[in-house]
Amino acid sequence: MGQVNWWRGGIIYQVYPRSLMDSNDDGVGDLQGIITKLDYIASLNVDAIWISPFFKSPMKDFGYDISDYLEIDPMFGTMADFDELIAKAHELNIKIIIDQVLSHTSDQHAWFEESRQSRNNPKADWYVWADPKEDGSAPNNWLAIFGGCAWEWEPRRQQYYLHNFLKSQPDLNFHCDELRQAVLSNVEFWLKKGVDGFRLDAITFCYHDEQLRDNPAKPKDQRQGRGFSEDNPYAYQYHYYNNTRPQTVGFIEELRALINQYPGAVTLGEVSSEDSLATMAEYTQGDDRLHMAYSFELLTDDFSAAYIRQTVEELEASIGDGWPCWAIGNHDVQRVATRWGKGETDPAMVKMLNAMLFSLRGSICSYQGEELGLTEATISYDELQDPFGIAFWPMFKGRDGCRTPMPWVKSQLQAGFSQVKPWLPISGEHADKAVDIQQDDQHSTLNSYRNFLAWRKTQPLLIDGDIEFLDADPAILAFKRTKADKSMLVLFNLSNANVEFNWSNLAISSVLENHGLVAGRIEDDAIKLPAYASFYALID
Repeated sequence: MGQVNWWRGGIIYQVYPRSLMDSNDDGVGDLQGIITKLDYIASLNVDAIWISPFFKSPMKDFGYDISDYLEIDPMFGTMADFDELIAKAHELNIKIIIDQVLSHTSDQHAWFEESRQSRNNPKADWYVWADPKEDGSAPNNWLAIFGGCAWEWEPRRQQYYLHNFLKSQPDLNFHCDELRQAVLSNVEFWLKKGVDGFRLDAITFCYHDEQLRDNPAKPKDQRQGRGFSEDNPYAYQYHYYNNTRPQTVGFIEELRALINQYPGAVTLGEVSSEDSLATMAEYTQGDDRLHMAYSFELLTDDFSAAYIRQTVEELEASIGDGWPCWAIGNHDVQRVATRWGKGETDPAMVKMLNAMLFSLRGSICSYQGEELGLTEATISYDELQDPFGIAFWPMFKGRDGCRTPMPWVKSQLQAGFSQVKPWLPISGEHADKAVDIQQDDQHSTLNSYRNFLAWRKTQPLLIDGDIEFLDADPAILAFKRTKADKSMLVLFNLSNANVEFNWSNLAISSVLENHGLVAGRIEDDAIKLPAYASFYALID
């Protein structure tokens, strides 16, 4: 991959800065903590790190409520720390992608503090304001993801403001030209700092329907999926009017025009919409839109070869020259080892899941701790920090279970993360999977992750080859990766039972080894796949 197209097929390691490493013993991870772990991250053979927000914030939503886009929150360090982080990462040939939360700010942002004062101040139109109905109620039926009405009353303006998330996260008005230019100026500040790209949080929420039309009701049988269960009324609506509005593409094109002035910089959009795969395709087609996008389609509870195949095939059928990015875990969903493992403790399963993700066509986001096989941590109500979990407890326990600190050294206090009590507890189960425990075990999940990514770099078909799925036993995910006149057969046994794949209609020229996974083997006309086995072979 060239310097400009490094991201095509690249592996992006997500760092949740609060939980990677605490360098100053206040119980919270920070930028210096990331710096101390850059050598470790480089050893994983990833191409880039995506750092969740570290900007100035009251932390009502742990950094996704920004009060100043151009300042580092003192909790995480200083701008000098960030400059050092970029410099060292680049020395190690690691790209830096940072979160940009463009659709909303904190209610403590100077823009909002001015906007809320009156209807005629210079920033009066920078947020989404609306008059009440005749009876004083909210302008329409829109709901917030974190529960309740998406509108909050502001007595100074005698109007409601829109918030798609917490009421302390007012939505910006992207219909306002001045606001969009201010947003783009903030983005360029970080480009000038030398960042290599942006992960665009909630990019589908930038625009709203100016007519403020009600969202239609969603039938009960369609309310599941995308992380919203029937426990959350948000699932009761089709979010046609407060999400994925047609003007979003125009802003994306404005953003891309800016990004193109900085060769090698990339955009990665987080897509959440009523048809996320179609939106991913729309947002990434052509050279004037996002470089890549990912959705929640593989962040669900569904874990089957049929579901993964259907999801990828649907996107491939519509994406054209667009480019996907796949993830099976992040800071918003239950850890994949628990979510898809369903109580299974076999390390071979986690190794296989990582390899499966790394073998799909597209770029990849891999969440910190997945290289260790971390499971979802159990958090008591008294320890809960996530406002989402506090609001919906006990039906939904929030996102804290996937955000607990990284375990580094089992024998040390707080598993080597900090010398004081951390912001979230470290479970004993995680300490048993600490980096130092796995470091010297050649068969560990950690070393499997490292070794597979090193091997993947030698396999161009896995980096940017086309993908075509094959029919197989229901437990087997089977596909070909093809580039020019070369093809690779890839098989994964997603079950804990032995299965077979009939290859009699394929011409296998050589079985690929040295990937370090439980491997299938050829016997007569069948490829025998033990529990959680993988199989790679070149085919004619």
